[in-house]
Amino acid sequence: MGRKEDNVRRALSIMTDPTRIRNIGIAAHIDHGKTTLSDNLLAGAGMISEELAGKQLVLDYDEQEQARGITINAANASMVHPYGGTEYLINLIDTPGHVDFGGDVTRAMRAVDGVIIVVCAVEGVMPQTETVIRQALKERVKPVLFINKVDRLINELKLNPQEMQERFVKIITEVNRLIKKMAPEEFREKWMVKVEDGSVAFGSAYYNWAISAPFMQKKGVSFKDVYEYLGKGDQRTLAKKAPVHEVILDMTVKHLPNPVEAQKYRIPAIWRGDVESEVGKALMNCDPNGPTVFMVTKIIIDPHAGEVAVGRLFSGKIKKGQELYILGTSQKNRVQQVALCVGPDRIPVEELVAGNIPAVIGLRDALAGTTCASAPEIVPFEKMVHVSEPVVTVAIEAKHMKDLPRLIEVLRTISKADPSISVEINQETGEHLMSGMGELHLEITQYRIIHDYGVEIEASNPIVVYREAVVGRGGPFEGKSPNKHNRFYIVVEPLEEEVVKAIKEGIIKEERKIKDKKALVKILEDCGMDKFEARGVQSVYNGNIFTDVTKGIQYLNETMELCIQAFKEAMDKGPLANEKVLGVKVKLVDAKLHEDSIHRGPAQVIPAVKHAIYGAMCQAGRILLEPKQRVYLNVPQEVMGDAIRELQQRRAVIEDMQQEGDLAIIIAKAPVAEMFGFASAIRSATGGKVLWSTENTGFEPVPKDMQDDVVRQIRVRKGLKPEPPDESYFVA
Repeated sequence: MGRKEDNVRRALSIMTDPTRIRNIGIAAHIDHGKTTLSDNLLAGAGMISEELAGKQLVLDYDEQEQARGITINAANASMVHPYGGTEYLINLIDTPGHVDFGGDVTRAMRAVDGVIIVVCAVEGVMPQTETVIRQALKERVKPVLFINKVDRLINELKLNPQEMQERFVKIITEVNRLIKKMAPEEFREKWMVKVEDGSVAFGSAYYNWAISAPFMQKKGVSFKDVYEYLGKGDQRTLAKKAPVHEVILDMTVKHLPNPVEAQKYRIPAIWRGDVESEVGKALMNCDPNGPTVFMVTKIIIDPHAGEVAVGRLFSGKIKKGQELYILGTSQKNRVQQVALCVGPDRIPVEELVAGNIPAVIGLRDALAGTTCASAPEIVPFEKMVHVSEPVVTVAIEAKHMKDLPRLIEVLRTISKADPSISVEINQETGEHLMSGMGELHLEITQYRIIHDYGVEIEASNPIVVYREAVVGRGGPFEGKSPNKHNRFYIVVEPLEEEVVKAIKEGIIKEERKIKDKKALVKILEDCGMDKFEARGVQSVYNGNIFTDVTKGIQYLNETMELCIQAFKEAMDKGPLANEKVLGVKVKLVDAKLHEDSIHRGPAQVIPAVKHAIYGAMCQAGRILLEPKQRVYLNVPQEVMGDAIRELQQRRAVIEDMQQEGDLAIIIAKAPVAEMFGFASAIRSATGGKVLWSTENTGFEPVPKDMQDDVVRQIRVRKGLKPEPPDESYFVA
């Protein structure tokens, strides 16, 4: 029996005991070595050949990932590791480090209880490292630290042991500063990483070795030995003495919690139900005999099996033939197959119990982020809050008309598998808009449509997604219904900044129906909203709020649903350029309604309210907001001037500049609209001597002198009149 078959057999015997399971993620900045590390862990556990480990990149099994040398999909794999005389099943999720795929990281963090933060010894803690630590701690996932590429400190930077140790201390201090800043209060001290207890390891994933304090004591390898081996360039012997998989997996088993421990403190943070209820207790205790509650964190599209839903089973069992409800919809699906993921292979099993990460075939109506359960009334898990939203759009058309129905199907599948891609399908014009996190994200998705799904497409140049907002107070503006029997008076003003922030961070939920009005009112008041306005809130939608501050108006509650619908429609397409509206408070201050309900149907109420909102926005002063990115550049001193020039041509504002040795670190903020083609431009400007990364930082106003031109361009592109309508247009 081969090692791999033997491993699978052992994995199947452990998967029924959650105390011997560890669900972990690996997260880091791009190119810090996550996938190479995952590979070597798998090889060490006998899942792939050791010779190829680190070069094979098993978890980057997508050909685009291999061609570009980056991870795009979070991949799953399980392996068995003996520690202290007991065998443990380790379910690993390798996540992307590129900012365009941040959504995948957020979703992966929901499925795991612990995370290995990988930091490059040369580059240190980078912006994306900070983002992934924030994402992990928000989901109450416990971190440990692996400092990778240690060999480069000697071979390239020629540091002596003293300088190396200083470098390590700096990285550990920085990671602990982030943990202290972002961890839930009760874990701030407990979750700090320390060299002495073994929650920090050092090594080189590529050369397959690592060390930690407990391992050095156990095997008698000292830091001095490591330095000598590296000095001689003999990393092979080092890898035999201190194999990376043994050190890292020991650290995982010892320091990261099993599902039974972790769910006790994670469930209250990620699930809104009553923890004293039957379901609540089953979730808190990771009970294999409780109701089935399975959260889908990823949909993999398999060319043979179709859609495979991968996620975390928090309670109960999942077995073949079982019917599960897709919470939040009226659908129920039958489970056709349950499997354990081992690298690119799936091993079918009869059933899996709580605490595992199953791959399930048959849940066709599930999306990444949905909860599937054995009973329809179970409260679903919290919606995952993504760090950034799609800001770049391309219009896609099928090259051949015959492919159109297939293209629509493919786009739906893609947006299901990757919720960070949003797709708008316009049946009338045949134009389909696909929005993603950035240029690379869209490029790769287009490549998949053509090569994986075999649909030939033509795509427009990337277009940036804008938002509309107001600068002051406008109204009361009167909106009359077409039959002149109903009137609505609306006031519009900017939403309090604290409220916008709370919506963005998911503290204020965007629900179809407000479930807990009292709690919402309290949060709004704490954020500085007027008490009376907070009590009247009817809808929170896309970062905007609709509130009713009227008193005693007859028939208003019968009409309120239509007013909310009109508010949502107005927020989806603003009056300036038909872009979504952001950060606006819409107040209904008065209304006069016809007594007969026949005269206040949708065709009367919706246009009246919409026009009143648009008119009030015109009076309040409309502005356009553009998405911005923070750009981090590492360049040698001699080409620093060229790099700065390249940034300034793109309306970038330089926020900070630091020097480390002969490297300059430049941090700037630039509009996404100006960043297209930046990758090749910065390479040619610096002769390729540049390391750079970006992260989205939200929306900011377009400069005043540019706004009219930008609005005109957007309107012309959308086939509207070049000039936006003024308030007189909305007076009925």
